[in-house]
Amino acid sequence: MIYLGSGHAAWHGGVTLAAAGKKVAVLDNDLPGGTCTNYGCDAKILLDGPFEFMEGLERYKGLCVDEVGSIDWKKLMAYKKQHLTPFSAFIPAMLGQTGIDFIPERGRLLDAHTVKAGEKTLTAENIVFCVGQRNAVLDIPGKEYLHGSREFLDIEEMPEHLVCIGAGIISMEFASMALTLGKKVTFFEFMPRALAAYPEKYVAKLVEKMTAQGADFRFGEAVCGVEKTECGYKVTAKSGLTVEGDYVLDATGRVANVEDLGLEALGIAASRRGIVVDDHLRTAVPNIYVSGDAIDKKIPKLTPTAEFESNYIAAQILGMSDAPICYPAVPNLVFTLPRIAQAGVTIEEAEAAPACYRVVSIPYGAQNEWVDNRELDAELTFIVDREGHLAGAAIYGSEAGTWIDFLTLVINTKLTGADLRPMIFAFPTQTYMLVSLLIPVLAPFSA
Repeated sequence: MIYLGSGHAAWHGGVTLAAAGKKVAVLDNDLPGGTCTNYGCDAKILLDGPFEFMEGLERYKGLCVDEVGSIDWKKLMAYKKQHLTPFSAFIPAMLGQTGIDFIPERGRLLDAHTVKAGEKTLTAENIVFCVGQRNAVLDIPGKEYLHGSREFLDIEEMPEHLVCIGAGIISMEFASMALTLGKKVTFFEFMPRALAAYPEKYVAKLVEKMTAQGADFRFGEAVCGVEKTECGYKVTAKSGLTVEGDYVLDATGRVANVEDLGLEALGIAASRRGIVVDDHLRTAVPNIYVSGDAIDKKIPKLTPTAEFESNYIAAQILGMSDAPICYPAVPNLVFTLPRIAQAGVTIEEAEAAPACYRVVSIPYGAQNEWVDNRELDAELTFIVDREGHLAGAAIYGSEAGTWIDFLTLVINTKLTGADLRPMIFAFPTQTYMLVSLLIPVLAPFSA
């Protein structure tokens, strides 16, 4: 078994196969562990930690907190590097302990069962592409001055004026930290709104909050060039609008790493969106699979889905299942301050089908200030189907990560109010209050 890539899309399944007695090799010429481990999710959440506390203390300012304090970004970045840098050595060692060969080379197909890795040629019954994605780069004059998320998550000093091209997940998360530090942020967004895949009403609340902190959102603006100036960089839009800042973040999306893999010669279709697979995650060559962000798919490209796919492929190869892949509801979370989360049927989908779904929005923070840490604008939306099952949920609030995980469990297991009512939860916790609000909502209805 050969995995091209060493992130979550690879090693979870690889460990299972190795434990079952399969010979496994993992190839990667980048940092072992992939994007999430080295310069993605793990780095972001580590840096985000103190900002969560500042956000919470800010809500008590003037009531019982006089000064919130500050964050030393340089020291925080040093802490991040101290904590995450060892992973690049830990991953190969961990794989080795399970019997997996780690080869620090980029693999390329020679035929359906053969991979060229540097000077080595490897053969295997099955091959899995786990090559992931990289930052897209705008093809404009001055593109050499643009930075992606990988660079931003390694900066020693937070820019005084951050210019973000795009108002998607990456830029909105990074900007939340910059604004908390009192920095200026300007967004150029081609679309008419930020975070297009998330509930519009919650995104609007976040944009309003960030604007009050000093963000400047310019929607409907396409950037056409970047110039170096004496003080920094000048970003110009097609409309003629110009903004000067000292750091330009290109957050216009991500593209799959599908170049020079030998796919075309075997008739395997691929594009910037990823590699085309069937409902068993197989390419046009049945013994070659794809896992993780390199798949051309509509399912959210997240670390948990990559792990899910990796385990699914391992089960297929071991003959444990021959069923097509079936994804459960996937919780999707934006790590802004506060968070926005959703899972299952979206608010927009439910509102477009009122005969099938009931949408119930609850001003959680305003109703539960005493247990919600004074987050007065926190809000929940439950989406219930006609049988009374929770079909979807959306959340605006600092506890959205914990809540959406619990609600995703309710969605996937189809727990009813009758199932939840006999259960005992710790009191007075936010989970207790969440369940108390959810139980009355889980009731059948007729159109």
